[in-house]
Order: sequence, then C-alpha cells, then structure tokens
Amino acid sequence: MSTVSRAVKSTPAVATSRTRADRATSVNKPPSFKKSQSRWGRAFAAPAVIGFLVFTLAPMVASIIISFTDWNIGGSPHMAGLDNYQKMLADPKFYHALKATVIYALIAVPGTILVAFCMALLMHRIRRGVGLFRTIFYLPVLVPPVANSILWMWMYDPTAGILNTILKFLHLPTSQWIYAENTAVPSIALMAMWAFGNMAIIFLSALQGVPRELLEAAEMDGANAWMRMWHVTMPQISPIILFNLITGLVGAFQQFDTAFIMTSGGPNDATLFYVFYLYSKAFTDGQLGYACALAWVLFLLILVATLLVFRFSDRWVYAGGAK
Repeated sequence: MSTVSRAVKSTPAVATSRTRADRATSVNKPPSFKKSQSRWGRAFAAPAVIGFLVFTLAPMVASIIISFTDWNIGGSPHMAGLDNYQKMLADPKFYHALKATVIYALIAVPGTILVAFCMALLMHRIRRGVGLFRTIFYLPVLVPPVANSILWMWMYDPTAGILNTILKFLHLPTSQWIYAENTAVPSIALMAMWAFGNMAIIFLSALQGVPRELLEAAEMDGANAWMRMWHVTMPQISPIILFNLITGLVGAFQQFDTAFIMTSGGPNDATLFYVFYLYSKAFTDGQLGYACALAWVLFLLILVATLLVFRFSDRWVYAGGAK
C-alpha cells in the first residue's frame, strides 16, 4: 500500500480522534471557567436589558396606568377608570385626526412602495452607475426632517415655489398645496414619497436575489417581459413587499414632524394627524391621562392593521415556493 493511500485512510481516524479530544476538552473544562463565561455573558447583555427595562417597559407600564387617571400638568393624578376612553368616543377631533391619518396612509404607503419599486427596477436594469443612483436615491432619507420640511415649504410656496413655477411654464393650473384644505394631506403624502430610498434599496436587494433560471425558463416558454414580471419576479419578492407595506403602514400612522413644522395641523385642522393631536393634548392642553389613552388606542389600531395585513397576506405572499 502506498504512502498516499495510507495517509488518506488514516485521515478519518485522525480527525475522529481530534474531534473526541476537543469534546473531552470542552466537557472537562473547570466549573470556574464556565461560571466566568456566564458572568461575562450577563455583563454584556446587562446594558441592553437595563435600557429596555428603564426606557421602554417602565414607561409603557406607567402610560397604561396614567391612561386610567385624570391627570393634568401641574395637578395631581386621580383615578378616573375608563373616563378617558369614553371621552375619546365622544370627541369629534379624535375621529377627524384618525380620518386624516388614514387618508394620508392610503396615499403615502402605496405611492412610496410603487415609486421605490420602479426606481429599484431601474437600478436593477442599468449596468453602469448603480452606486451613484443608490446614493442619489438614498440622500433624501438622510436629510433631517426640519431641513426637509423647510425645503418642501419653499417648493410648495404658491407664489414663488418651484412647483407652481413649473406648472405656470407648462400653462397648467397651479395649486395651493399645503395651504388649502383639500390638497394639504396629499401634498404631505407626496413629500413622504420623496424619501423612498430605504424601500428602494430593499427592493433592489430582493430583485437581485430572484433566480435567473426562473426568468430564463419563463422566457423560453414564451413569456414576455410583463408576464415574467407578474408571474415570476413579483411572487419571488412578495415577502419584501409585505415587509415594506408593514413598515410603511406603521410609519404613516406615526406621522408627526412634517405636519408640526409645515402646517401646525392646519389649514383648518386638515393635517391634524393622530400623533399631532396626541402631542397637542399632552403638551399644549396638559391632559396627560387623555394623551396616554390616545397613545394606547393608536397602539391597538396599528396592531389591528398589522394583523389584518398578515391575515390576508397568505393570498399573495409566496414563501419557499408555497403561497
């Protein structure tokens, strides 16, 4: 028998003996070493756990308790039972704020997803300058909300804004944008679509992960570009569409800073979104108990909306080749 064959045959035995030795070493580690590992693990996890308990769990529990109290800033809290929630049901501004938020979500979320998908598809098709396009498309996400709002206020200016200037040049009717009741919410939704960078990058990653074999097989079967997109690409990236839909929905229900900076809830409460109303009740009117009740109702609304999306997602989301 040659030396090479002996070495090959002896290799499994050597590997087995080494594996057994490693196992024996790990089993025979002294208890003090294991305790030291456990202590270090707890030490590294402690900041995250403490931060969660102090800055997340404790305020959540406190807000639940406060929502059942009649507590105004400067006064003492008094237990009020379900009074805040009953007051909410009789509050017309609660329904107005909820309606404005839902309208905004219905415009902004699908619009942002559509724009992000189209831009991701464009980046997926081009061969040169993809990195440059990624940077350009992602820049609006990095702009601070205050600077972003000021920029769009200038663009929406009815007299000197660039949008109305372009419309005048094209001999098209101009708009009052955020300064009119019927166009204020769509204008803020249009501004939200501008920050499509996050979704576009996620869509691009999903498009790059679609197996080329499936697309080539569909093309060989005679499917045109639209059929390949609808029957191959869309099912493959449907989990990513679901992810962007959920995150967009949650973000839309929490719309606040743009309306606060640009319109202060106006004109005539047209952009009085839910979180803006919650903020005004807490820090303008000083009704902390009522504001906490509004916050927990918002949590339940987002939870129900998310569960409904998940409930019907099995009709159009494909995972692992199954629908």
